[in-house]
Amino acid sequence: MKQKKQQRPLQWHPAFYADLQIELDSEKQNLIYENEHQLGTKPLEIDVLIIKNKAEEPIFKNIGRIFQRYNIIEYKSPDDYVSISDYYKVYAYAYLYKSEHNIPRREMTITFACSRYPVKLMQYLKREKACEICKMDDGIYHIIGTDIPVQLISIHQLSREKNLWLRSIGGKLSGWKEAEKLIREYKEHKWDKRYRSVMDLIVRVNRELFMEVKEMCQALEELMADEMEAMKKSGWREGEKYGRQKGMDRFARLSILLLKENHQEQLLKASEDEAYREELFKKYHI
Repeated sequence: MKQKKQQRPLQWHPAFYADLQIELDSEKQNLIYENEHQLGTKPLEIDVLIIKNKAEEPIFKNIGRIFQRYNIIEYKSPDDYVSISDYYKVYAYAYLYKSEHNIPRREMTITFACSRYPVKLMQYLKREKACEICKMDDGIYHIIGTDIPVQLISIHQLSREKNLWLRSIGGKLSGWKEAEKLIREYKEHKWDKRYRSVMDLIVRVNRELFMEVKEMCQALEELMADEMEAMKKSGWREGEKYGRQKGMDRFARLSILLLKENHQEQLLKASEDEAYREELFKKYHI
């Protein structure tokens, strides 16, 4: 009897480390990254340490606007969360790093990044520490009232437009639109090992969704090919660019509408049946 092939475990932390660099790529000239920075001689590690080369220069990317010279990042994978104990542990790491390097508090920040919004921790900070929680952007919260500036990044609440890649390692994707957008952006950066690291994880977590998107893309390509062939048979010539573009636009609009309504079966039928395709054009007023 054949043994079932074991899947390799999901490596969330390396993907998060790569993802931070992708998100902050526009600021790369001013940032130095250290993965799993060890504190002292005992096995105490900061998940990610980001150091600004020029402390006086601001970071414009939304997740880094809080950054000072030395920035400690604590990351929790989708099946974990930030507890009250985690909060104090990372604070202790920050003070240990401060004492080792003789750093003023004003030159440090702490960032917690997690998929689950830590309701109990936030309630505790407001109730017991009189902190104020300020939402700075989608998924980004600054905790006001601490001696070292602290922010929380709630990964699944981040904006798709501003933080597509970091948002996408928050666990399951929201749907095929998000997957399709990731594929398009990945094609532009597939030579970059950071993108490969993140994309590998995202695809493994969302394997079924990516297979569906792949099949839809293949169906669209075939459908476009059939449309073009039908136009050629009906007398379309190479120079008639307007007619070609019009036909492609009609079909693209129909495909988008059907996919939005999850009518994949109708889309596939339209790819094989010209009369049915014309019926759909009339139905959707295309």
